[in-house]
Amino acid sequence: MKTSIAVSEANALELFPEDWQRALAVVAHPDDMEYGAAAAVAKWTAQGKHITYVLVSDGEAGISTMEPSKVGPLRRAEQIASCEIVGVRDVEFLGRPDGLIVEGLELRADLAAAIRRHQPEVVLSINFRENFGGPGWNHADHRAVGRALLDAVRDAANPWVFTDRGDAWDGVRFVAFGASPMATHGVDTTDTFDIGVRSLAAHRAYLEALGGDMADPDAFLRRGATAAGERMGVELAALFEIIL
Repeated sequence: MKTSIAVSEANALELFPEDWQRALAVVAHPDDMEYGAAAAVAKWTAQGKHITYVLVSDGEAGISTMEPSKVGPLRRAEQIASCEIVGVRDVEFLGRPDGLIVEGLELRADLAAAIRRHQPEVVLSINFRENFGGPGWNHADHRAVGRALLDAVRDAANPWVFTDRGDAWDGVRFVAFGASPMATHGVDTTDTFDIGVRSLAAHRAYLEALGGDMADPDAFLRRGATAAGERMGVELAALFEIIL
């Protein structure tokens, strides 16, 4: 049974719009969506929505004790298994170099092509801001992919841009970035939180190598979801920054 929690107007967020059917999630690495947004994805796929994932890299540079040639295929497999848990069947990998993703025309063209190919109403990603609202610096790949993605949505809608990368698609209503320190909307994930935890736990090899607080899926995700839930007036939630 859900628990109703009082929420102040100062911390209140808008409800994430759910009057759509097709979304495209674009992130830099395997595990990016699983750190907070996967529980929302599980909620949406349970509603019958279709969500496709595009991974810009294979995450091959993510485990310092293993050769990238071994890590890349392993992390691809973990991402596919993770997606199955939240009801996502379509997963693509662009194969750009992990840790060295560059914001620019080539990346914009690849992302615009993916948008045209899948024709989403909503585009999802993770935080591209300089940090996550505290100390530390956000990963260069996250920042590059997020900014390029915003440009690519506009590019995809322009029939005179990247003319060799598919027919124009102007049906994207908004782009939503999970875990942003500038969150504007929230999703009640109380009923699907455990599914989100299992989807992160599917990145087994990566978590074992990662260690620390982020390697404990339930504890790490629950802290963020509880804080988000307090802002939403629900038990557990996921937050997004929506850019129109």
